[in-house]
Amino acid sequence: MALYPKPAEGSWTEHYPDLGTGVVSFEDCISPEFYADEREAIFKRAWLNVGRVEDVPRNGRYFTKEIEVADTSIIVVRDMRGRIRAFHNLCRHRGNKLLWNDFPGEEVRGSARQFTCKYHAWRYGLDGACTFVQQEGEFFGLDRSDYGLVPVHCEVWAGFVFVNLAKEPAQSLREFLGPMITPLEGYPFDRLTERYDFRADIGCNWKIFSDAFQEYYHVPVLHSQEATPAARPKVTGFEAPYYRLDGPHRLVSISSVPRRLWPADYQYPIEIATRSGLFGPWNEPDLGDDLPGTNPGGVKDWVTDNFQIFPNMEILIMSNGWYYLYRYWPTSYNTHRYEGTLFFPPAERASDRAAQECAVVMFKEFALQDAGMLVGTQQALESRAVQDDFPLNDQELLVRHFHKSVGDWVEDHRNARQEV
Repeated sequence: MALYPKPAEGSWTEHYPDLGTGVVSFEDCISPEFYADEREAIFKRAWLNVGRVEDVPRNGRYFTKEIEVADTSIIVVRDMRGRIRAFHNLCRHRGNKLLWNDFPGEEVRGSARQFTCKYHAWRYGLDGACTFVQQEGEFFGLDRSDYGLVPVHCEVWAGFVFVNLAKEPAQSLREFLGPMITPLEGYPFDRLTERYDFRADIGCNWKIFSDAFQEYYHVPVLHSQEATPAARPKVTGFEAPYYRLDGPHRLVSISSVPRRLWPADYQYPIEIATRSGLFGPWNEPDLGDDLPGTNPGGVKDWVTDNFQIFPNMEILIMSNGWYYLYRYWPTSYNTHRYEGTLFFPPAERASDRAAQECAVVMFKEFALQDAGMLVGTQQALESRAVQDDFPLNDQELLVRHFHKSVGDWVEDHRNARQEV
């Protein structure tokens, strides 16, 4: 799909004619059959972000990731030569889950020089090779070199660790990310290492929650509490100044006068006290004047770039020197696990930490408002009182594109299956 500049006239949607402007169906959010195909078509074929290099900062560090939508658990480890690798979390002897602590379904992290199975003590090096078999002479012609851990394709881009569960990915990670996303590799993500992690199990389809962060049409209504009583009467709507699509990926940028310049009666006392709020700390770190990949539309008074990386990753880069990371992991056709992480530069003083904590608390309130609304959305859609007659406006361009991209991947999978 081509990249378009800001349109001189007409709507954003009209500049992507293959999307159309008609009504849409959200059957892809309520159909167990569609979900079954989606798992195979997307989550077992696309590149999936599972962490950052800071999660495995030294040789021997590892973490596990449960990917229920693909019926697997993986190990991500930095081996003794410093290479980041990924393997299926499964012992080659009898299929026991290799790394877990008290509960097999919970993710773990730690340090090791080798991995030992809890069941029969088979051992594996950090490169995946089987290094020890208990009572090896009892087996029949066993060659340990044939029984290493099952590798998972793993690549790193801009410090983000991605895996691909396909036997052979259709594209390299850089090819998959494409020309809209890859310019961000020069952004100083590695300097924003103070992080706050959240996760929640949400009673709605993963795409419904993702949709909420792809448009700002809802913000003045659903999030009116974020405006002070003095500001609310004057908040009548919002319109983002820049949209862009590239392959299955999407971008929306927003602009605003910096919060610190708003009139005092438009700010809550906690914002003034901590010099922070929903849009982050007011004291901006010095990240340099050149922030590659950001604000590609040249938006005046730019505040945020919202990069939606297909299928389930979202990076929101804030102009005042921090960023969010969202991920949506399906657990059934009508539930998913939401992960949110906020990244800041390391706090140098107590006031920095207070500013970060204020931003985090307001972020959680913002996300909870969405989560509460979208559980109701799921329940209403499942009534099927309306099935394929939902109108979307121009600000919901990314929603329209997202569902079309998902549908295209599923259709391709179904066609390939029929040919076989």
